[in-house]
Amino acid sequence: MTAATISRVRGAAGATGAANEIALHTWGAPDAPVVLLAHSILASSMMWERQGALLAQQGFRAIAMDTRGHGGSDAPVPPYSMDDLAADTVAVMDALKIERAHYIGLSLGGMSGFGLGISHGERLLSMVLCDARADAPAPFAAVWDDRIAAAREHGCQVLATATAERWFGRDFMERNPDVAQRFLATIGATSIAGFIGCAQAIQGLDYLKDVQRIKVPVTLVVGSKDVPLPDAMIDIQSRIAGAKIEIIADAGHLPNIDQPDAFDAALLRHFAQFAPR
Repeated sequence: MTAATISRVRGAAGATGAANEIALHTWGAPDAPVVLLAHSILASSMMWERQGALLAQQGFRAIAMDTRGHGGSDAPVPPYSMDDLAADTVAVMDALKIERAHYIGLSLGGMSGFGLGISHGERLLSMVLCDARADAPAPFAAVWDDRIAAAREHGCQVLATATAERWFGRDFMERNPDVAQRFLATIGATSIAGFIGCAQAIQGLDYLKDVQRIKVPVTLVVGSKDVPLPDAMIDIQSRIAGAKIEIIADAGHLPNIDQPDAFDAALLRHFAQFAPR
């Protein structure tokens, strides 16, 4: 698999105005059409390595962004909003002089992607939004309180096993110990400030009422076992004109990892309409 080139650029200002550099992992030719990739909370760009290489093979320049407080990016002092995370993506584009790009976001990256499509649609060519909801009803928002408290007291390592098992299931982790260990390490290494800020942004998620304002081509992707997200994303599809949906059989919250062949096929179907070669 082709290795990524790693760099850093300035993201949007944090609440305190402190430095906020975003780490980038890039595959493909510098002059190729750009695809930006955003990951889930408690992960990093490591989860996009296969898809980054695949997109480069298809003639794109894939740029995976470490969300603020995750991977190699800075962790500004919280609070963060979902609009802040979308603004980081715009700041990356501005820093790299990218006028318009395709966007792939999964979970947290999909949530901020809805905001990006609503408020910055003129910067986008298309979107693939995966395993993400666009609102935070009270029961969904409430589950983050205990996770925030645990991370604040013990660090993100205390969240690692439970999070990975929610994403993949114990059976997958036992069958794929190398993948499991890599994700457990990545979750545990996430900064406390980054996790808390992003979790609080999730609790404030409120884009559902505006998703119909997204006008670029959209494909929604969701794992069939990622309940209740298939139903939530079918509802979102009905609100975005022309949106398509791909439900990945026997997949959980990160279908690009536990069902990569099916996920990649869905990705290629989306990008076939934009193939640069």
